[in-house]
Amino acid sequence: MRPKEKLTLKLGAIHIHPVKGGRSLGLESAELHREGLARDRRWMLIDADGRFQSQRDLPALARLDAEPTEDGLILTFGEEAERFVPFPDGSERVDARLWQNELDVALAGEETNNALSRWFGEDVRLIYQDRIDRQADMDFAPAESPVSLADGYPLLIATTDSLRDLNSRLVYDGEEPVPMGRFRPNLVIDDSGPWREDTWRTIRIGGVTLDLVKPCARCKVTTIDQLDGVVTGEQPLQILRETRFSADRRVPGVLFGWNAVPRGEGRLDVGDRVEVLEHRDGEVVRG
Repeated sequence: MRPKEKLTLKLGAIHIHPVKGGRSLGLESAELHREGLARDRRWMLIDADGRFQSQRDLPALARLDAEPTEDGLILTFGEEAERFVPFPDGSERVDARLWQNELDVALAGEETNNALSRWFGEDVRLIYQDRIDRQADMDFAPAESPVSLADGYPLLIATTDSLRDLNSRLVYDGEEPVPMGRFRPNLVIDDSGPWREDTWRTIRIGGVTLDLVKPCARCKVTTIDQLDGVVTGEQPLQILRETRFSADRRVPGVLFGWNAVPRGEGRLDVGDRVEVLEHRDGEVVRG
């Protein structure tokens, strides 16, 4: 095991996604719970069969703004008038499917679902996770690791220096650089050096300890413009295939960022010091 390394790192940005697949919301501070950041991915769209909808299915989800309030959400979409959605009281429930998980969740009101179906041109319904009874993948996460409606883990971490390195390769190949929003992280760490996060096993941000448990395999969402909600081409997936292909058969595909599980709860603030407490051995990507 590598010795503890002293690095001068800081938390550069905090993002939540109140509706899974919807537009990100940048914060200066956030409360971190065991299942993830407060108000992150607790709402989700499902189709008529109860299957979750993401930007893989509805790229236009990138245009859905959601502002959390004490009583629910305020939704806006393009030129549509903003719409207040109260927290469901839980009396009307539905079974929803998120990857391999079958969830019992609260259903938003009929008027809200009719409006969203009109906005997206699809039969969709909005649900709220009012019970945290979902667990992260125990093949990588510790037992009893609750998770919100994120794809699999409470947090996704990325670094600015790795994005800078990726973009330098894109520009060298005559391609346009991509913003960090394409990767939809919760926490962005500054001043780490490119791809140094591949060596981190455990870090501390402020007073909270986090375990980086699994590299994040990327999909076509990274090719969707997060402002317009349209697919822009093959990048950055194509360059990632050339430079960041997974060396772990359990995590097939190309990698950017790390899934993380908090050991406890606490407050995070942009500018917090980040310490690397423990490193991992072995190759994460293959050249």
